[in-house]
Amino acid sequence: MGEIEDGEADHVTTDVQGQKCTLVYECTAPESVAGKDNLPLLNAVLKNPVCKLYRFPTSDNKWMRIREQMSESILSFHIPKELISLHIKEDLCRNQEIKELGELSPHWDNLRKNVLTHCDQMVNMYQDILTELNKETGSSFKSSSSKGEKTLEFVPINLHLQRMQVRSPHLKDALYDVITVGAPAAHFQGFKNGGLRKLLQRFETERRNTGYQFIYYSPENTAKAKEVLSNINQLQPLIATHADLLLNSASQRSPDSLKNSLKMLSEKDRVWANVGKSLNCIIAMVDKLIESDGGSKSPDSGTDGETDPSQADSDTSHPREDWYAQLHPLILSLKDCMGEVVSRAKQSLTFVLLQELAYSLPQCLMLTLRRDIVFSQALAGLVCGFIIKLHTSLHDPDFLQQLHMVGLVVQYEGLLSTYSDEIGMLEDMAVGISDLKKVAFKIIEAKTNDVLPVITGRREHYVVEVKLPTRMFELLPLQIKEGQLLHVYPVLFNVGINEQQTFAERFGDVSLQESINQENLELLKEYYTIFMEKMPPSYISHFQEQNDLKGLLENLHQNIQAKKRKNVEIMWLAATICRKLNGIRFTCCKSAKDRTSMSVTLEQCSILRDEHQLHKDFFIRALDCMRREGCRIENVLKNIKCRKYAFNMLQLMAFPKYYRPPEGTYGKADT
Repeated sequence: MGEIEDGEADHVTTDVQGQKCTLVYECTAPESVAGKDNLPLLNAVLKNPVCKLYRFPTSDNKWMRIREQMSESILSFHIPKELISLHIKEDLCRNQEIKELGELSPHWDNLRKNVLTHCDQMVNMYQDILTELNKETGSSFKSSSSKGEKTLEFVPINLHLQRMQVRSPHLKDALYDVITVGAPAAHFQGFKNGGLRKLLQRFETERRNTGYQFIYYSPENTAKAKEVLSNINQLQPLIATHADLLLNSASQRSPDSLKNSLKMLSEKDRVWANVGKSLNCIIAMVDKLIESDGGSKSPDSGTDGETDPSQADSDTSHPREDWYAQLHPLILSLKDCMGEVVSRAKQSLTFVLLQELAYSLPQCLMLTLRRDIVFSQALAGLVCGFIIKLHTSLHDPDFLQQLHMVGLVVQYEGLLSTYSDEIGMLEDMAVGISDLKKVAFKIIEAKTNDVLPVITGRREHYVVEVKLPTRMFELLPLQIKEGQLLHVYPVLFNVGINEQQTFAERFGDVSLQESINQENLELLKEYYTIFMEKMPPSYISHFQEQNDLKGLLENLHQNIQAKKRKNVEIMWLAATICRKLNGIRFTCCKSAKDRTSMSVTLEQCSILRDEHQLHKDFFIRALDCMRREGCRIENVLKNIKCRKYAFNMLQLMAFPKYYRPPEGTYGKADT
């Protein structure tokens, strides 16, 4: 079946017939092999790689060589710590604004005290969790057996890069990456009452239908209030700065500078309708000063060093300090007016948030906690996937163009059943992945050796700053180097494949899975439309010749509509579309250990067959070999200290054929 390569062979095995296994050898120095990828910077975020090398026959009886690698990421802990720190900062600021609302009626003052008590308890909880996480120095992996630990609930489960590099005789080398991670879910919180999707819908329905005395604000309106409040805090100092620049231009008596400063001030001030009168007074005064100065000429704009007589007259009639003196009181008036508007706006919007909290305690804070936990797990995986995709595609101009013109699709393959607790997990996962829409990326030049990403923002909008060394940063398009925000389009397709899904299909309800797949199909179609509209015609023409995306999308649509039991064709089609669109691939089950291992090994062998001419007679043997001796059985070992996938024979009878591991690799084990 396969032959041993020349060189060190640490772990040679045979298959059940006594023949040599297609596994070539286990690499003892995966770091040096990784260096061949010319991606040394990835060593800063990837840790503890496991590497396996194979040699498989092609359809024309030649040999292809495959390197399979699996690596942990320190982002598993780094991203949650960044995010929790932001939550603490945001919540402390909110609590302070509630305290500063001023004098309230006794009724509202009591409600405020109750709200602050609960909010302070939440901040203390986040601070305790952050303290515990900071003790985990150098950690890069959370095992499946730790998924219920409270101190680790913000950390993703079993997050790894699963990479396959292929060298075949007739095709250029190819690299295929999948991020494997446990479904983002609040395991410590439990699933007795369902997951986020159901809990949020129930919460909003109760609020909308209640006869309670508080005014109902929709999630959209509340989010808008928080956004406006954040913008107020950011814009007020900016407006003050531009007002000071305007005075500085007046003191220099520079008409052009005065115009530019006024333009900047006007743009920043458009959000303050009530400050319009003060701004109009300033505009009128600037126009008057420039007009009396003879237009927009600079004081030294005369020819051959001679001073324009009209300019000299203007100097006499409006000395430099006169410009400043005439604008100064108007600027002070603008700042005073702006300060009053800001104060009233902040108080009004803060009171809106106080009403929301006062009505919905403690449910809203518990939902916020659950959503933060799930989002943290999802974001850690996303940042890991984005950085790896960026580094592997830095020399691809088409990818870089797509990155800043369109953004990237991020496709999640879910293997959860719609039965028992996994319904709640899927409901959590669906919301967590959807929430990734509020994340944007920004690539900056690294000024030090610290290349770990930095997160800024608030719950409604986050920016992840990814650092690149100068030599790599210079490869980027100008738009990206200038700080353009880069967007992602997350989509989730789920197909349950285990025996619990059999129960759900025959005796339960699969509508959750059907709804999620249909909703995300529409999102994927939207991305494809944007992609076709924004990418250059020359690229689209070549792209359409190479890829029948329209046909694949229609095929995916038909399979989703068919409502066929355990229709894994949905996952294969979604994964293919994602790869053809230069997207980021994820595969998830409860722990990213057993079902995920079956899926990624099947995907790898399917790619070898469809893209690299793997001999059809060796497909099953290659699949069994990867599952028996490859990286994924090592993943099982590091999670539960046992080389057994957590399946039994009865369970596997319910699995689709190609998702069943070879004999001897499964049995009784804690999952």
